[in-house]
Amino acid sequence: MTTSYETAKTQLLDAALVHVPFDGWSRATFQAAVADTDINPTVAAAIFPRGAVDLAVAFHHRGDAAMVARIASEDLSEMKFREKVAAAVRFRIEAVTDKEAVRRGSTLFALPMHAAEGARLIWGTADAIWTALGDTSDDVNWYTKRATLSGVYASTVLYWLGDDSPDNSATWDFLDRRIGEVMQIEKLKSQMRNSPTLSRVFAGPAWLLGRIKAPNRPSQGDFPGTWMAPRS
Repeated sequence: MTTSYETAKTQLLDAALVHVPFDGWSRATFQAAVADTDINPTVAAAIFPRGAVDLAVAFHHRGDAAMVARIASEDLSEMKFREKVAAAVRFRIEAVTDKEAVRRGSTLFALPMHAAEGARLIWGTADAIWTALGDTSDDVNWYTKRATLSGVYASTVLYWLGDDSPDNSATWDFLDRRIGEVMQIEKLKSQMRNSPTLSRVFAGPAWLLGRIKAPNRPSQGDFPGTWMAPRS
């Protein structure tokens, strides 16, 4: 019987997760997953060309997909927007049932040769959250929102990895504080825009930033976007 691409991909990832706590996202884990599933090694290599690195990426994407599905299924209508963002980050973390797999992934993507990949994954999670929450920004705010949330998400995950409090309560308190800090920055930006003096001082930078536009979907590259040439 022929196994479909998606089925084989799922089987390999599920098999790998059994070995990750012991061998990390390594070649040994990839080889063990192939052996456990009896999938042809050539087929496995075609699905995951970089072996365990691609397995780790697939694991992260699985978590993003679970988070997006939960956001869609939950009633967030009574929440303030900052509460929706915090809930989305919490949903993403709660989508993980194996903390050790995340810990091992953090170690993998901290390596210089994989750091860019790790940054892309975090950016992708932040983008998925904003998109799921209906973000319609089409200017520089598209980037600043995702950059800020990337920092919040990454720091919260690191805190969660060391958290042994009941039901991760310390992590959720940490997340609320980080979201509160971001909201203070947004409040300061609003005050600067509404200040007659400061708005004139920053008129030049504001004009320049106004030329930056959000990318068209689907995006290309690591941090995509477009530049509008000044009109003559």
